[in-house]
Amino acid sequence: MQQILTAKRVAVVGLGLSGLATVRFLLSKGVKPVLMDTRKQPAGLEQINPDKVDGIYLGELDANRLAKMDLIIVSPGLSIKHPALRFARLQGAEILGDVELFARFNTKPVVAITGSNGKSTVTMLVEAMLQQSGIKAVAAGNIGLPVLEAIAQPTTEVFVLELSSFQLETTTNLHTLASANLNLSADHLDRYTDMAEYAAAKAQIFRHCQLAVYNADDRLTQPAASQAVLAISLNAAANGYGIVQLQQQPWLMVAGEPLLPVNEMSLFGEHNQFNALVAAALALAAGAKQQAIAETLRTFKGLAHRCELVAEVAGVRWINDSKATNVGATLAALAGLRGSVTGKIILIAGGDAKGADVSEMSAALQQDVQQLITLGQDGPAIAALKEDSKAVKTLQQAVRLAAELAQPGDMVLLSPACASLDMFKSYADRGEQFAKAVKELK
Repeated sequence: MQQILTAKRVAVVGLGLSGLATVRFLLSKGVKPVLMDTRKQPAGLEQINPDKVDGIYLGELDANRLAKMDLIIVSPGLSIKHPALRFARLQGAEILGDVELFARFNTKPVVAITGSNGKSTVTMLVEAMLQQSGIKAVAAGNIGLPVLEAIAQPTTEVFVLELSSFQLETTTNLHTLASANLNLSADHLDRYTDMAEYAAAKAQIFRHCQLAVYNADDRLTQPAASQAVLAISLNAAANGYGIVQLQQQPWLMVAGEPLLPVNEMSLFGEHNQFNALVAAALALAAGAKQQAIAETLRTFKGLAHRCELVAEVAGVRWINDSKATNVGATLAALAGLRGSVTGKIILIAGGDAKGADVSEMSAALQQDVQQLITLGQDGPAIAALKEDSKAVKTLQQAVRLAAELAQPGDMVLLSPACASLDMFKSYADRGEQFAKAVKELK
């Protein structure tokens, strides 16, 4: 593969985290790529020695230059529908992503996870379950560590990859021990024509897998191929996975055996019970031990900005779910948390809905949310779904208002159902500002 690669004219388009990792990987293989980015000053470009590459072109993509390439490795942040990329493809250029390049060089077992919501939690759970079993596992991909940096770690025994639809749409040769599609909800419809196109991109994760794990309650996650499949639902344990009543309390059933009582899990909420079952199935496929899986579920700390308890102040729990950047994520949080709240839920929501239909939240807002506080670009559309909602201009105002409205036993939940970039640097910045504002209440 390396000899074939060095004989090709290669371009890397998009110089973000994964793009720069791709450049470094290509340089290590003796390839001298052309670099392009639509931004005038991409951060981190100074890490690359310009003498080592075959030119750096910033700003509007040069379609004619791209058309001269044999191979174009595109950042997941750039749509492959971009006119310059479509033109290059028509001229014979092959367009792929860093995950496809990883797949062509990788020789180690892979477990892969996608879905609109919960994929980071499942990815980190699988990594932890394998490590607890004595297997050297590394989580990479959409979760932060670029796959082409992960592949350079020689001691890795299993790669656990979180993959977005953007990464999957440029991936055709990834072979996995097991792959999971957790759920599909309206997201990225500013980039995809409709849900069918979005679902088709996600379905790529099952293209070459030995075990396809999917959500029995979400038909859009079901694989079309005829490989071994495992459907998981909280409501049924016929296939050995689910929630069962034992000793007058709910237990996780994994591979036909009771694993542990639900109340011993460190994560809370029904959505995390589902995540735990999927992670267990994937980890078992990669060689994990039942005892190690149970221990992981007892001790796993959870991920920042994902239904994270920030503080309990005067009997009120403040939950940071800033990673809920689409409607489905917020609905999952509400469904998962409602049973653990004795008082009312005060929801803070709003931001950039990315073209999604926020009216899908209407029923949950009526049933599960007692007070709604909105902000951001699409805050008014969400506010219109519930009477007596309150609009604010800043997250700090939202926190102060929620504190005035909250009583002991209540939960204040930041679960925006929207992206953050209309007001914040990232969902993490949004979550950190929320946590800071909450701590200033004390």
